[in-house]
Amino acid sequence: MIKTVNEVSPLIGTNPDSGAVQTVPFPGHTSVPEPEPRLLSAVVAGTGFDVPERILTNADLEQLVATSDAWITERTGMKERRIAAPDQAASDFALRASQRALADAGISAEEVDLIVVATVTGDMPFPSTSCILQHRLGATRAAAMDVAAGCSGFIYALATARQFIATGAYKTVLVVGVEVLSKITDWTDRGTCVLLADGAGAAVLRASADRDRGVVASYLGADGSRGDDLFMPAGGSRIPASVESVQQRLHFLKMNGNAIFKVAVRRMAESVNRVLRAARLKAEDIKLLIPHQANLRIIEATAKLLGFPMERVFVNIQKYANTSSATTIIALDEARRAGRVLAGDVVVLVAFGAGLTWGGVAIRW
Repeated sequence: MIKTVNEVSPLIGTNPDSGAVQTVPFPGHTSVPEPEPRLLSAVVAGTGFDVPERILTNADLEQLVATSDAWITERTGMKERRIAAPDQAASDFALRASQRALADAGISAEEVDLIVVATVTGDMPFPSTSCILQHRLGATRAAAMDVAAGCSGFIYALATARQFIATGAYKTVLVVGVEVLSKITDWTDRGTCVLLADGAGAAVLRASADRDRGVVASYLGADGSRGDDLFMPAGGSRIPASVESVQQRLHFLKMNGNAIFKVAVRRMAESVNRVLRAARLKAEDIKLLIPHQANLRIIEATAKLLGFPMERVFVNIQKYANTSSATTIIALDEARRAGRVLAGDVVVLVAFGAGLTWGGVAIRW
């Protein structure tokens, strides 16, 4: 007679619901839980950024709208910003930033497994800017996708890339934050045109077994009910492009600045605290805080709320203004090259943007 599986071994049984074979312990046997999979660390192997050649100063803006250098500087901390040429698009800046990041990491484009591009001003609605970048970069092995989270875009993209590396799905991920906000700026609106600028930054993440390095914690948040505080009304399926939408200037960014200020400070401070708790760190463990460069007043208010000294906050808003998804990665690359980020240092990036979205990441070098 042929024995059944259950007769062959008392260690093996069958789930009557699924028919699947399963182990059954001996009487009195204490089962040992399966060990949790060991997640890999996502180490920042290289960074780079690129901005347009054209510099638009506060004095230049005085010729466009009713404003002044003193008014802009006092309220925003901005002195100048970079503006793309008419024939330049997001992928142009993303390409050069990516090439610099890859060179810094010492790897070729063919080694990249995934490209994640954070942007709300891509070359076109589709294909994705990440796919355009993949082709132009020659990263023929890489999957590609875009992330749209406004000014929090790079934080969202970095957190997403970290998951792919941690699970072992990919070994090398290129993360890019790029915006060409000048193309959706209403240059008659002094409340927004003095703030916005263009640029791109990129980081190469690589898998590592060293759990003490790399992205050690991340936190993401959102509140879609506040979307009308920062948005572009037309250009999507809700209000497609038409003569009327153009005449009504609906293809430009709209912002409720006063509402954004209060929420941004609170949510960015919250994000830093959440990241620190997740990483089991204290504020004094942070070598450098790199906040989204939206407004100097927001940066200072966030640092004050956190009880964090401004001498350990990286600020370059005076040179580049608000490049949205690109601000934190541009600032990180500048900070590294200025010698402000060294081996063993903990850096926290934090941002707030359209969506509304917010988030932070902690990186140990």
